[in-house]
Amino acid sequence: MGHDTKLEELAIKLFSIDAVKMGEFTTKSGIKTPVYFDLRVIVSYPEVMEMISNLLQEYAIKDCAYDHVCGVPYTALPIATLLSVITKKSMLMRRKETKSYGTKKSIEGHYKAGQTCLIIEDVVTSGSSVLETVKDLRKEGLKVNKAVIILDREQGGSANLLNNDVEITSLFTMTSLIEILYKNRKITEEMMLKVKAYIKETQAVVLEPSVDRLLLPYEKRAELATNQIAKQLFNIMATKKTNLCLSVDLTSVTSILDLLEKVGEHICMVKTHVDIIEDFNKDFVTQLKQIADRFNFLILEDRKYADIGHTVSMQYMKGVYKVGEWADCVTAHSLPGDGVLKALNGHMNSVSRGVFLLAEMSSEGNLISPEYKDATVAMAVKYPDLITGFVCQNKDTFKDPGLIQLTPGVQLESSKDSLGQVYNTPEKVILENGADVIVVGRGIVAAKSPETQVVIYKDALWKCYTKRVSGKLE
Repeated sequence: MGHDTKLEELAIKLFSIDAVKMGEFTTKSGIKTPVYFDLRVIVSYPEVMEMISNLLQEYAIKDCAYDHVCGVPYTALPIATLLSVITKKSMLMRRKETKSYGTKKSIEGHYKAGQTCLIIEDVVTSGSSVLETVKDLRKEGLKVNKAVIILDREQGGSANLLNNDVEITSLFTMTSLIEILYKNRKITEEMMLKVKAYIKETQAVVLEPSVDRLLLPYEKRAELATNQIAKQLFNIMATKKTNLCLSVDLTSVTSILDLLEKVGEHICMVKTHVDIIEDFNKDFVTQLKQIADRFNFLILEDRKYADIGHTVSMQYMKGVYKVGEWADCVTAHSLPGDGVLKALNGHMNSVSRGVFLLAEMSSEGNLISPEYKDATVAMAVKYPDLITGFVCQNKDTFKDPGLIQLTPGVQLESSKDSLGQVYNTPEKVILENGADVIVVGRGIVAAKSPETQVVIYKDALWKCYTKRVSGKLE
């Protein structure tokens, strides 16, 4: 029996069990309709459930590559369960309401960030229900780009989903189903024409596509930021027209402060490695903060915390440097798990602070894998008030426009140093790789005239940013 014959048989069966009804109805999206699909009744008809599952497997998903299936709650859950059994693929379940106890998870099941999940849904009108599930799965670091459905009502849902990088494959469109029912004398020609006219006249609300962070200006992204330091940094960049972060890897207090006096008006942030300063003292911190306030730039201590939570807490607040008292933000590794973030978060209730989480590194031969990167991004989602952004090299690392991509390893000309640091040009890191804040060190610090060189870098980086947000990348 061919696909068409099997689909015809299923359409007639759905009509006979009242899963397809004619009359006057209102859909979940608020649209009035002369035809309604109530697929909740199929749970009482095992043979129909089996037909649907087999057809979806044969017709829609046989050639797909995926790790998990997830049914949109609640009608699609029985079908997703059967497909999981038929295909021998793991199933995930999305809760409509996150638990207030236990793990408080919105997605149940075993999965890893970076894995692929296939969405199963019964009917798509506007696509909003599918997108709710897609959003929660993507928050966990899962890749979701395909949904298989029983019926596409042809009212804009397919386009809405495509705008959000989700392609759908359906067993039926409204038109194909109605034509089968008319051909088999289940409905009149008048009813078929009425439904076809209704499809043409009635379209669902167009859902906004996921915002492309690369095309949004900094001031707009400031409104979307949940971390106060990210908000502040976006606004500083927009106001000062600079996305340059200076890395001052110098070993004396005087050399650092003198350099910042010369270049402070041209940078949005300074990156320090406080533990290399040989004559560190409290006065240095006081003067550093005064210069930062005067020139309106932030202080990032590039400490790269990577220990158990308790130790990180002590490293952040105690010892000689007392980083938590003066650094607006710090860097951290995700390697030990989110205990690092819990520890830092515990000290940031009374004062605005932020964390850049390392998702990638610019050094040659580093061991960060794509799976590690995806898991890092998934971990950050749990700390929206804490995470300022990610240290990374790739525009696809994260989507959230309220977070900042901090990219080091930039020089006006591509090169590589003797210790394996790979340098890229401003054009490459901003236009191709998606950097928001660009870290420059030796290109300015080691220049004969840092005050001249900083302006050259600032202008080159800002020009690339304005080109990017204009959308004219050619």
